[in-house]
Amino acid sequence: MKKRRLAALAVAVIVVALMLEAGILKYVNDQMTYRISEVMLDRVFTVLEKNEQSEADMIESLKSDYIVRARAVSYILDAKPEAELDVDELQRIAKLISVDEIHLLDQTGMIYSGTLPKYFGYNFDTGEQMAYFKPMLTDKQLSMCQDVTPNTAEGKEMMYAIVWDESASKMIQVGITPKHLLQELKHNQVPAVVADMPLYKGMELYVADPETKQIEGATDSTQLGRRLEELGIDAEAVSIGQTIRMDAVVKGEDCRCMLQKDAKYLVVITEEKAVYLESSFVAMLIVGVYLILASCGMIYMLAEVMKEKYEKEKLLYTSMTDELTRCGNRHAYETDIAKLDLQAAWAYLSMDVNGLKQVNDTRGHAAGDELICAAAETMKHSFADIGRVYRIGGDEFVVIVTGELEALDARLQDFDVDVAHWQGELVDSMSIAWGYVLSTEHPWESVHEISKAADIRMYERKAYFYRESGVDCRKS
Repeated sequence: MKKRRLAALAVAVIVVALMLEAGILKYVNDQMTYRISEVMLDRVFTVLEKNEQSEADMIESLKSDYIVRARAVSYILDAKPEAELDVDELQRIAKLISVDEIHLLDQTGMIYSGTLPKYFGYNFDTGEQMAYFKPMLTDKQLSMCQDVTPNTAEGKEMMYAIVWDESASKMIQVGITPKHLLQELKHNQVPAVVADMPLYKGMELYVADPETKQIEGATDSTQLGRRLEELGIDAEAVSIGQTIRMDAVVKGEDCRCMLQKDAKYLVVITEEKAVYLESSFVAMLIVGVYLILASCGMIYMLAEVMKEKYEKEKLLYTSMTDELTRCGNRHAYETDIAKLDLQAAWAYLSMDVNGLKQVNDTRGHAAGDELICAAAETMKHSFADIGRVYRIGGDEFVVIVTGELEALDARLQDFDVDVAHWQGELVDSMSIAWGYVLSTEHPWESVHEISKAADIRMYERKAYFYRESGVDCRKS
């Protein structure tokens, strides 16, 4: 009888302990769920804000790129002056450097030639958009690029960049329509950002338009384009700057939801209650077999932490590395140049592979890839121990050199020798144009100013290469 009573007491103690544990777990899990959701919401909004900032940075980068393209047209016209009044030839040049329009303006600011004869006669007094460039008339060292602006003639959304030619006798203006590119980039970024968000089991993340409630990003990609109410989430009660909690049946599952809204996004995090109850039941069993399951739990948590750390490191490496060449990519380049100190001593090398297009057209893209990879390996062999190599475009590279600047000219000579002696399986030879600028040679205002100066020197070498080799730069 005593044994039965002891057994009953033991069972009762276990039951009470489990009930107490269940109550504690419910309270703790509720707080943890809400806390995790709050942290995730803050993280999502932070990432989305950084994403928008990166778009603004990209626009500034585009401006620099467009000015470089305008200078490229100037160099081409210097090398081929007979093209100045040839509309067909100017249209071919525009296609070569990937711009939509080219306009040539005289010293009074009037368009006298270009790819669109209907604009001939327009000048800086014709309209507000044209008037933006009036400062060019008083400063022939100036180069300018507009934000996306409706053009004077048709109200078409354009970006225009303008520079003086080397002789300061005319201005060269290029026009590009980047709006579609930027909209597509933004459209693709939100789904990508949300899809990469690490979440706990049973949790889903949705980012929707705050007005239409249409889903723009989701960890479950099959829900993209649907409205939140179609999933069972009523978001009408959420105000801007407000965070609310609610229960809802989402995709047929009972869920706890947390919603937060700002002017641009409505973010929803859901957690399946079944997963919550399952975790509570497992935790109650842990009380009975504490030592074993506690050890297993610690190992499991350690494995999860290591896995998440590995995934983050892998994601970081992938996001900063060019897939083809294993050099730093455009993202790595933008990140690193933002950290450069204009007061410190370093060098900016702009490099470009000559004749890549001709290789792609005549021997195929496999040969072109071989040429790009060879160029990257030669650069890394010459400069990796004193700096970092980045591939920022198809055949465009940048090297930031921070060490042994006094030996840079000697290294460049060795680099040219390596390039000249290279021979591949699909391509016979390689040529690389380069130009570099030292941070100490001038009181620069920004790294972008240095990069433009390096690009100019590189394009001068490229133009010289095409003149000396007799290769048609339009086909290269």
